[in-house]
Amino acid sequence: MDLDCEKHRKRRKTKVEDDPQTTGMELLPREIAHDILSRLPITSLVQFKCVCRAWRALVQDPQLVDLYLSCSTQDTDHPCLILHCDFPIRNNLYFVDFAAQEEEKEKVKRIPAPFSSMMPEFEVVGSCNGLLCLSDSLYNDSLYIYNPFTGCYKELPKSLQYPDQEVVSGFGFNPKTKEYKVIRIVYYRNGHGGYPRSRRIIYPLSEVQILTLGCPEWRSLGKVSYRLVRRASGALVNGRLHWISRPCRNKPARRLVSFDLTDEQFREVPKPDCGGLNRCNYHLVVLRGCLSAAVYCNYGRLEIWVMKEYNVKDSWVKEYNIGSYMPKGLKQNQDRQLKIWKNSSNGRVVGALCVLKNGEILLEYKNRVLVSYDPKNGKFKDIELQGAPNWFQTVVHVGSLNWIDTPSDAYNQGSDTSPYVS
Repeated sequence: MDLDCEKHRKRRKTKVEDDPQTTGMELLPREIAHDILSRLPITSLVQFKCVCRAWRALVQDPQLVDLYLSCSTQDTDHPCLILHCDFPIRNNLYFVDFAAQEEEKEKVKRIPAPFSSMMPEFEVVGSCNGLLCLSDSLYNDSLYIYNPFTGCYKELPKSLQYPDQEVVSGFGFNPKTKEYKVIRIVYYRNGHGGYPRSRRIIYPLSEVQILTLGCPEWRSLGKVSYRLVRRASGALVNGRLHWISRPCRNKPARRLVSFDLTDEQFREVPKPDCGGLNRCNYHLVVLRGCLSAAVYCNYGRLEIWVMKEYNVKDSWVKEYNIGSYMPKGLKQNQDRQLKIWKNSSNGRVVGALCVLKNGEILLEYKNRVLVSYDPKNGKFKDIELQGAPNWFQTVVHVGSLNWIDTPSDAYNQGSDTSPYVS
């Protein structure tokens, strides 16, 4: 009996050595292999699939892709940050993975944009389930869906354009219907002129356009009664995108407005009693799955209000009260920086990004420096990123190998090489 077992082991060993594409990993039960791979950082998983065909096939298994996405969306304490740099001219994407090993997690790597020849300048509309939605910032007519870790990208159908318009965009996933949707809230005007005493252009007309990914054309939902602030994609919570409205004649107070991706209706959400939402220096953010409002107060202070129970007004709690701080990277040429600050981030000095595993808050200062803040002792720590661009917009991202589940094919299905550049 022992001799037969020994012969079997020898035959198995010879078979593995004869097949250059066979390693020990794929000999494990699939459930165990998937469990192991689902715990790796996205950078390690991308490198894993470049080893051989067998490992590439294992990584591209739809069951593993779904499991990895599920684990990544639940583990918000180890974010993968996308840095979008639009300075000086041609746009670039970078990333830093906080789930990587200690010596790697603060190294910034560049991600090539394979569509850059068609869209050299772009804005990040939003990030959802490992996918980025990017829009043309020059002509406002092109939209792309892109997975930066697989290299897959797809241009979306063109939408109706107006000669003089301002667009508020959003990108999200409807968990009930398993559909991705892009929304464009277009404010426009037919003629020239407007209101001569106004400091900004007034767009009296509006149209809401929506595209379900996989459909050939956009749908019009009519006009909207809210004037939403044109910023990055609204915070996505409970299948709804959220923005804060501008005050207007018939609605002088700012409102917290949501768009439900299921029934495609706008609704108001109760806002916190902080008073700061009536000012312009604030932004919405998702902290550990909760809708949150970061309000920039006087002297560089930041208040963060968290809605513990969605759509319940009494559940708003002032979770963090962050004092003023000047990062080391901004102390040089401070006078010059103050002039630039007036024109960037709508006057906001600091913005909240996410909560890290150790309970610290990750902050971005003036699109230049990342800082962690410990609410227990009130201490700040500058995060020295190796190879980071001088100017960037930070997008909290979920690293995954996910792609759009539609019959349409991507223009680029990825390759056997790593999609990022060290």
